[in-house]
Amino acid sequence: MTEKHLSSQFDSELNMVSSRVMELGGIVESQINQAVYALQEFDSETAERVMETENRVNAMEIEIDRELSSIIARRQPTARDLRLLIAISKTTANLERVGDEANKIARMVKSIIESGSARALPSTELRIAADMASGLLRKALDAFARLDTAAALSILKDDDLIDKEFDGFVRKLVTYMMEDPRTISASLDLLFLAKAIERIGDHAKNIAEFIIYIVKGADVRHASMNEIEAQLQ
Repeated sequence: MTEKHLSSQFDSELNMVSSRVMELGGIVESQINQAVYALQEFDSETAERVMETENRVNAMEIEIDRELSSIIARRQPTARDLRLLIAISKTTANLERVGDEANKIARMVKSIIESGSARALPSTELRIAADMASGLLRKALDAFARLDTAAALSILKDDDLIDKEFDGFVRKLVTYMMEDPRTISASLDLLFLAKAIERIGDHAKNIAEFIIYIVKGADVRHASMNEIEAQLQ
């Protein structure tokens, strides 16, 4: 078997597993959108559909990891190819965790609906933050498909905006609770939802960092923005 033929098979396997990751990303993105809709409309049926998808997401994560392990064992890749496989594995894990956060949102929405306090919750800011987080994940998946480091850098900067939204929202909730202790229970529910949304943004940021790792071979997980920009020049 020629070296060229082996390389062609390897490329085919990489493309196949990358396609599976993008498929998983699409499912998880749908979960987020449905969870946000359930939050906006306090829709119990939509929240239930988000929760029902969790098993499918978990199964896909296991299947992708199994395929990656097989490729590494059979092909023994080096350098950039190995970085790509490692990053795909970590991206898959982050996508599964995004699904977990969407599931948390859906479960909390159902709990709020069942408690009868749904319409009393001031959740407008949460919806804005959730849309930002969902958009950030979509950008991360698009950047991953193209291995676009410029887009990855943009995502890292955008994640700071979600963090600022979260911090501002927490301050507002603290003010609500101090002014009226009767809002404490509802405010804690909102804080739980806000944290889940912030974590979705964090996972999108992680995927962006993996893109830079694949292309540049640089681990920028704890680097400053200036250091990251220097790596990309």
